[in-house]
Amino acid sequence: MGKFWSLLFLLVPVLGVGLFVWAPFNNHWLPRDVSAHGYQIDHLFNFILGLTGVVFIATEVLMFWFLWRYDGATNTSPVKFTHGSHNLEIIWTILPAATLLFIAIYQMNAWADVKMHKPNMAPTVEVTARQFEWRLRYPGKDGVIGTKDDLYHVNELHVPVDEMTLINLESQDVLHDLFLPHMRIKQDAVPGTTIPVWFKPTQSGEFDIVCAELCGWGHYKMKGRLFVESRADYEAFLADLEKKQTATNVEKKAEAEE
Repeated sequence: MGKFWSLLFLLVPVLGVGLFVWAPFNNHWLPRDVSAHGYQIDHLFNFILGLTGVVFIATEVLMFWFLWRYDGATNTSPVKFTHGSHNLEIIWTILPAATLLFIAIYQMNAWADVKMHKPNMAPTVEVTARQFEWRLRYPGKDGVIGTKDDLYHVNELHVPVDEMTLINLESQDVLHDLFLPHMRIKQDAVPGTTIPVWFKPTQSGEFDIVCAELCGWGHYKMKGRLFVESRADYEAFLADLEKKQTATNVEKKAEAEE
């Protein structure tokens, strides 16, 4: 019976590794990368997955061997007790620490590109997270956010393709997280703090915006859409937004005068 459980245990790593090998070839893997820096993020993900995967396989095979070799029902060898090995404890403490240090150094360039080397440009849009929507504010014709001609929108972020986008990310209430899977962007929105987020989309299309931080009862519905479009379509979107906003302001003014 012990041999049966050993083989059953072995199925866990076999099926797990098999699933990870099968998934990339059957469209069940990472979302399509459409950002200039995405390859760095994907490379780090795959590198760490491969590194931890090797350790996982070795550990599972070793555990299976011990289950099979020292099955209580068939093993007649007497039990041998040990109080541990100081040298082994030092080794398996140093090895993980050295591995983590190597990963920390290996990812420094990717971290700098995504989190440190802020582009020298005016913000493209201000994104304010609130329960449970994304509020967007674009600069008007003066190109400055925070003036009277600002343009407002909700849950639909439009950006031009093949151009750097700089977002000023804020939160109006609680902790949120701006997650753009196809852009390989994930950044917490912290109340009272303005956090710059930047990326350069390389393909046009419509993509997901989700909140990746549990932010309350309506967290599940805090989602939006990212539209990556040509510069002409982007300018047309802003012009249409300005037209609608101007019309609304005129109507409100007329109602107030009445």
